[in-house]
Formats: sequence, structure tokens, C-alpha cells
Amino acid sequence: MAKTVFHASIEGAQHGAKTLEEFVIFAKESGAAGAEPSNYHIESGDGFMSATEIKAVFDKHGMKLDGISCHCPFWVHTTAWTGSKTIRPFLPKSVWEKSPEEIEAWCEDYILRFLDLMAELNVKIIPMFWGISHGFEMATGYPFGFFSGPEYDLIKEGNERFAEKTAKLRAKANELGIYLCHEIHPNSAALCADDFLELVKACDGDKCLGVTADPSHCWEGEDFETRFRKVGDRIYAVAIKNFFVRPGINLRSMTGDWRKRAMQFCDIPTGDMNMMRFTELMIDLGYVERYNKIMGTDSAPLVTEAESAYRDLDATSANAIQYAANHLVFPVAEGSFEDGMGSED
Repeated sequence: MAKTVFHASIEGAQHGAKTLEEFVIFAKESGAAGAEPSNYHIESGDGFMSATEIKAVFDKHGMKLDGISCHCPFWVHTTAWTGSKTIRPFLPKSVWEKSPEEIEAWCEDYILRFLDLMAELNVKIIPMFWGISHGFEMATGYPFGFFSGPEYDLIKEGNERFAEKTAKLRAKANELGIYLCHEIHPNSAALCADDFLELVKACDGDKCLGVTADPSHCWEGEDFETRFRKVGDRIYAVAIKNFFVRPGINLRSMTGDWRKRAMQFCDIPTGDMNMMRFTELMIDLGYVERYNKIMGTDSAPLVTEAESAYRDLDATSANAIQYAANHLVFPVAEGSFEDGMGSED
């Protein structure tokens, strides 16, 4: 009998106002089989909840722990050196008032403690994204400021900086058998598939450098088929997220009002992407086998992450979970559809 290889799940980063238990209850009541809280959900005082406490919440509600994301601390860690104020929303004021070097050290300590806790929980796949390791000139993706010139090469410098600044974190991840899964993303260390492969090369092919396949960031020309086939063997995490592009509006503009932006995150069913084709691609690229082998599970999560500038967040997220459960969790073909053709005589 054909079996399903996925289950519906949800990312918790947008639901940080909820406690861990409130988030897990919301996920279950919306139809998810598992959940992926963020690092903020498991903070307690100056540290983290214990592995026992975290497991107890999931066991109490009969939910799978599909991982714990840690986007913001990783992004700040690799961005602090720039001195940018954009790190402030993700840090306590007592931290963001410190020097860039002190902020980086604080984030490094936070992440190392986080990784130890993940190992105790047997969570070996961490969705995250690296910060502005190459500088904001490079992060624009536009060479008007010139990426190289007299006695400087921002690409070479950035590659070296990335390898150096992430060395301790990568060493810890490798020691614990953990994969750090970068979400290829504007304003991060890798804007496209080729950028990510450059990071891997700069780190001598480090096996802990993984990818979170999030198709909602494929809105500037590199479609999800092209992007994720290039990095397919490093995909250990998947985000189910959609978007649409409003015509006649420049894709990049200096406004923080999402309702005025050209690219809009939206509910899963009505975006520009065909999420079934994306899900099929993840099967083709071996995501299921990699996740199950590393995490010791018999199904892999489709981690929904639906946002909208117009629709209530909880309503958007609940709809995403239900869409994934009803449409993307399906019995997988065990052979060719042609196998049953013809006579059996």
C-alpha cells in the first residue's frame, strides 16, 4: 500500500508572542502533526528551558518535535561586525548597546549553548540563515559600488570573513552531527544558489553547511527548480511558503510598509508558485531520505510559514497547515503509472 512520506508542520518564528505550549496547542488545533518552534520559544531567564521540559510539552500534546529554528542569533552573529542598527530588534538593549565585537561574542556563546541543547534533544537539523558576512555593498547584489578595485576585493574578503567568523560554530555543529541550514535569502550571506556554493567552497566543503529550501525567496529570476537543483544534496530542511509579485512596482524600494511592496508573502493556496510541484521536487532531490536518516523518523515535515500583510497571522498560518495536510501530504507513487498498462497474459 502506498504511504505518505510527509507530515504537516509549522515554523514558530512569527509566533513568538505565544509560549511554547501555546504554540504547540495552536499547531495541533490547526491540524499539524508536528511543530518547529523558534529559539525564542525555549528561552528561560538568561538561558533555555531544559530538554526534559521541552520534550514534556510535545509529549503532553502528542506532537512531533520537527526541529527548532534559530534565524535571528545566527544572522546577528554574522552581521554585527558591520555596526548596522538592523540587529537591534533581535537583541536585548543591554546587548545591542555593546561594541560589535562584544555583540558577536554574545551571539556566539548563545548559539554554542543552543547547539548543545539541540544535541540533547536529538535535533540535528537547524533552520537558520547567515548574516551580512560580505558587507551591505555585496548584499545589495548590485555592483554599482564595485565589488573589487584598487587593492580590495569585497568578494574575496567576504569569503575569508565568513570562513573565519563561522569556524567555531561550524566546528561545534560537526562535533555534534548537526546541520546548519541556511535559508537562501536577500540580505544574507547567500542571495542565490551560486552564492551559497561559494560559501561552501570558502569553507572547504564543510558538510555541516546545509540549506533550508524556502521557495518564497525565489522572486528575482532564479526559480525554485533552478535554485534547489543546484544545492539539492545539501537540502535538509523545507519551508512551505508562498508569495506573489504585484505588477508595475519595483521589486526593491525603500519602504518598510509591506502593503506597498511589490513582493508580497501570502497564503499558500493563492501565491504565484505551484506548491505541489515544489513538494514533488523535494522528493526528487532526496530531502525525505536525508531528513529521516538524520532525525531517525519515518516522515519528513513540510514546515509551513505563511505570512500576509492583509490577513491575520494565526488565520494565515492555520490555513497553511490545513492546505499542507490536505493537499501536500499524499500517498507517494511506488512505481511508474505505466506499470499497470497492457495485458497480464
